Amino acid sequence: MTLMNQLLPQWHFAERHERVLEGVTPAQAFAAIVPGLSADDPWIQRAIALREWPGRVLRSLGLSGNALPPQAFGFHSFTLLAQVPGQEVVFGLAGRFWQMDYGLCPVADAAAFAALTGQPRLLLNVSVEPLDKHRCRLITHTRVHCPTDAQRRRFAPYWYAIRPVSGLIRQRLLHRMARLAQAAAHP
Repeated sequence: MTLMNQLLPQWHFAERHERVLEGVTPAQAFAAIVPGLSADDPWIQRAIALREWPGRVLRSLGLSGNALPPQAFGFHSFTLLAQVPGQEVVFGLAGRFWQMDYGLCPVADAAAFAALTGQPRLLLNVSVEPLDKHRCRLITHTRVHCPTDAQRRRFAPYWYAIRPVSGLIRQRLLHRMARLAQAAAHP
């Protein structure tokens, strides 16, 4: 979690999830992170579609031309900001996440992420904690920093509304990473 502390040392909202992997080396677990995050998951896609449904309705009624992002939200929306091979990887987003179109701001890299000091920023970290030679823990951390009181007030209701689903999504991601790592460990 060292990278998270460097990239976003202060935050207002956070969640953490973990899963212990038996019979898996830390290297196998780390190798499963990006494939686990980027694989399609129909349940996650349905949750995002439900989140984006009001924007689709408004667009279909001709009431809002920009109620949705050009592409449905997903792992592709995040930018890889940093990694320590074999230990942790950190992805970031910036925007007004409570808006129907997420209000995303482009983030090219860690320097661009740091420069967006006036925007709410989100980090998604996945780390591997070795427990012994063939046992480790996969951990996800999500942190959100809202630089102004007004942004915190706008984000807080959204956070508490989406947090249960976000937690289920993180659990599904950890489960998928675990399956991939276990498949590599026991071909």
